[in-house]
Amino acid sequence: MKLAGKILTYHFNLKKPPGNLPSGIEWLMPYDDEETRRCMDVFYKSYYNDERSRTFILGINPGRFGAGITGVPFTDPVRLEKLGIKNSFPKRQELSSVFIYDMIDQFGGPDIFYADFYFASLSPLGFVKGGKNYNYYDDRALADAVRPFIISNIESQLNFGANLNKVFCLGQGKNFEYLSRLNQEYKWWKEVIPLPHPRWIMQYKLKQKEEFIQMYKRVFSSQ
Repeated sequence: MKLAGKILTYHFNLKKPPGNLPSGIEWLMPYDDEETRRCMDVFYKSYYNDERSRTFILGINPGRFGAGITGVPFTDPVRLEKLGIKNSFPKRQELSSVFIYDMIDQFGGPDIFYADFYFASLSPLGFVKGGKNYNYYDDRALADAVRPFIISNIESQLNFGANLNKVFCLGQGKNFEYLSRLNQEYKWWKEVIPLPHPRWIMQYKLKQKEEFIQMYKRVFSSQ
């Protein structure tokens, strides 16, 4: 099976793990939606319909305006359309997606970038609390509850064909700390390399956006 088929089969068969989440937190489960599945099918068969290994870039968990709708990490409905994938989702931009695709364009475009890299998240399902995005590490009880799910998610996707020399982690704080501890225990990659999270850049360092794009390009070009 080609990489696209492995990615799609995995995500389309994902189920919510057994057990209850901490009070007030709900799962964000995009992959049951028919339009999400259609868009994912087109995307992954466009860029991953081969048997090449990829270097993984791991985010946190899907959000309501990006992968929580489209099923594709760091790709909002607007970016999908710019890739030529028409969709019926509300055309609301997601800040991380804006940064990532500006970087990808400067890297040489999606065909070149996705030939070497694969975006995923520690948790392939997102979380919502009070109608807003919630990160797995925002609540210690949540982080502990989903730990087996995160481990299973990473190990399942490594079997797709991954560069085991290094993994890039988006987020230099809690996401990096969590992934680093797991990697020390399970020895998945030789090196975990942190990068500032795109949302942090867009929200707090927008004037330095171009500098961060160049940082990403330098790091990815040396992989």
